[in-house]
Amino acid sequence: MDSGRLFYFCLMDSILLFDDPAIRGSLLPFTFTRPVAEIRVGILKVSEKWEKITGASVSFLTQDYLQKKYPRKSGKALAINGAWLPDIRSLAVLKSITSTQALYFGKTLIATYIGETEKNLVAVKGKEIVQLDFEPTLVLKTWNIFQFNGAEIKNDFELFTKGRKSAQITDPHTKVYSPENIFVEEGAVIRAAVLNAENGPIYIGKNTEIQEGALIRGPFALCESSTVNMGAKIKGDTTVGPHSKVGGELSNSVIFGYSNKGHEGFLGNSVIGEWCNMGADTNTSNLKNNYSPVKLWDYTVGNYSNTGLQFCGLMMGDHSKCGINTMFNTGTVVGIGSNVFGPGFPRKFIPSFAWGGEEGFSTFLFPKFLETAKAVVARRGLELNAEEQEILRMIFEMSKNYRIWETSS
Repeated sequence: MDSGRLFYFCLMDSILLFDDPAIRGSLLPFTFTRPVAEIRVGILKVSEKWEKITGASVSFLTQDYLQKKYPRKSGKALAINGAWLPDIRSLAVLKSITSTQALYFGKTLIATYIGETEKNLVAVKGKEIVQLDFEPTLVLKTWNIFQFNGAEIKNDFELFTKGRKSAQITDPHTKVYSPENIFVEEGAVIRAAVLNAENGPIYIGKNTEIQEGALIRGPFALCESSTVNMGAKIKGDTTVGPHSKVGGELSNSVIFGYSNKGHEGFLGNSVIGEWCNMGADTNTSNLKNNYSPVKLWDYTVGNYSNTGLQFCGLMMGDHSKCGINTMFNTGTVVGIGSNVFGPGFPRKFIPSFAWGGEEGFSTFLFPKFLETAKAVVARRGLELNAEEQEILRMIFEMSKNYRIWETSS
C-alpha cells in the first residue's frame, strides 16, 4: 500500500466538513445559524449521513462566528464539501484519492486532505486536480432541500433500518399500506391513523406520537420526540425534524427541528428552520396563479432569482414566528428572528429581526428578541447559552443593511 493510500485509511476516523464559500451564501438564511453540513435533508442532517456511512467522527470548517459552537477537531483530516449528500459511490471514490490530490466536480472542490496546522483550504491550489467521474448530489440552493428530500428519505431509510427490526404497530384502528416500507422506533405511539407507504417509506422515530385521524403518505420522516396532531394530512417527501409538532396540511416540506406548525393551514414546498412557530391557519402559497416560475430572494445578488420551479413556498430561518391567519405569497423568504403578523400578504423578502406584516415593518430590537428566544427555548427544558446568544447578536448586526427602514429613517 503506498503512503497516500495509508494516509487515507489513517484519516477515515476524522472527517472535516467545510463550508464552500461559493455555496454557503445561496443557502441563507439557514446557514446564518449553522454550517452547510448541519442542514437536514431526508431523515438526517448532511453531517449525520457522513457519520453513518463512514463510521467516522465529523467536525466543521465554517464561519468564524460559528466555529466555537461547531468546533474543528485537532489533527489531520479528510476535508469534504459540506453540501455533498453521500451515497454508495462516495466511499469508493474517496478511497481512490491520495494526500497530494484534490477531488473536483467541474470547478467545485469536493474533497481533499488537510493538515493539522492548516486553518483553511488554501493549500489545495498546489495539489493535483482529479475530476469526479459522476455528478454528485450537492445542496446548492435552498429549494434543493425540499427537492431532494424524497430521495434522501429513501436513502436514509435504508441506512437507518438495514438489518434492524421495526417495532410493531399494535393499534387495531390504524390502517397500514405496504407495512414492509414502514419502520417504527421504540416508544412511538400511533392511534387510529392511516399510513400509506406504497410510494415511499415512512420512518417513525423514537418517542413520537401520531394522533387520531392523521393521514400520512410516504416518503415521510417523523424524527425523535415529534408529534403529528389529530386530523393532519401529510403528503409525500416531507420531513418533520426532532421535537416538533405538525398539524393541518403539509406537502414536500422540511422542518429542521424544535418548530411547531400545529394547527390547520397549508405548508407546501417549503423549508422551516429551528425554533419557529406558525400560528393557527397560517398558509403558504406554493404555486403562482399564472403558473410561471417562482422567483426567490437570493442573498448572493441582493435581489430575486428565478428558481425555474413551478412549486416553491416558504423559506423561514431559525427563531422566526408568524401570527394566526398569516398568508405567505409564493416564494417568500423570512430571515432569522423575525415576527410576522397581520392581514394581507407581507413582502416576499422579510429580513432578519423584522417585526410587522403587510402594513409595514420595524426592527425587532435585539433585547426584546432575546427575551422571547430564551422563553421559547426554556419551554423545551433547554437554555439559550451565551455562545448561541452571541451568534444571534452577530447575525443581528450582519443583517442590518437588509432592514431598509433603518437606513431610510
